[in-house]
Amino acid sequence: MITESGVVGMTLIVCESLVRIYQTGPVEVQALQGLDLVVEKGEMIAVVGASGSGKSTLLSILAGVDAPTAGRAHVEQWDLLAMSRADRVRYRRHTVGFVRQQTASNLIPYLTARQMVDLPMTAARTSAGERRKRSAELLEALGVSAYADRKPGQLSGGQQMRVAIAVALANQPHVLLADEPTGELDTATSAEVFGALRDVNRDLGVTVVVVTHDPAVSGQVERTVAIRDGRTSSEVLRRTATADDGGTHVIAEEYAVMDRAGRIQVPRDYREALALTRRVRLALEPDHITIRPDA
Repeated sequence: MITESGVVGMTLIVCESLVRIYQTGPVEVQALQGLDLVVEKGEMIAVVGASGSGKSTLLSILAGVDAPTAGRAHVEQWDLLAMSRADRVRYRRHTVGFVRQQTASNLIPYLTARQMVDLPMTAARTSAGERRKRSAELLEALGVSAYADRKPGQLSGGQQMRVAIAVALANQPHVLLADEPTGELDTATSAEVFGALRDVNRDLGVTVVVVTHDPAVSGQVERTVAIRDGRTSSEVLRRTATADDGGTHVIAEEYAVMDRAGRIQVPRDYREALALTRRVRLALEPDHITIRPDA
């Protein structure tokens, strides 16, 4: 929760009724239509949704690349609707790191891996000694220290993505945003890259938000947030349970998300199974609410 002073406690990211409208000629496109999201410090979550659902728009807003049209969006002390241009530069330089799907958008082809990790710190006026130390530590942590003097064209796809993550972490951001980081990789390499993201989350304490369409990736985090039609529609929470014989297994439970106005999105297969259309009947029971079709 955000206090009156604007400082976030254990809650790092708060989005409430977030709206983003694009004007394309005479046509208005509503990419986000009142989205709500809360991410706690130290979490690693996956955001999933169909193409056009608004998940990449959300990530661009959290990265400070795009600005919301309306609603409320805070990351730490930053109000993303009220930042000046100078604030936005500081925010993008120190608070968030952003990894894009396309390697060409993350890496500079004529620089080595070491030089690319060094570059954001140079822009932040970090001392030369600290830059060398930080670059070596990050490349080692991401498992690409042996390729520090290679350029992107000399690296595999998985190595390029690991270097991109190191670059995004150069200025010690508190939040790492990754947009389809495994989208261009094969299954084995995807697992390695996602393992690197988990290591970053666990070992460096960085909060990680991953946008993905890959069920294998989203199934590896404790919390998956689904976006549909520009709104948060459901969340899947996973926990590890221990059986009587001592073995462990993962339990996944899906929850509908209710916004501040009390709205929830009923999944399509539920609506179709009961022929729920424009109007439904609600009944308050002692411990639950029933929804019935309007007969």
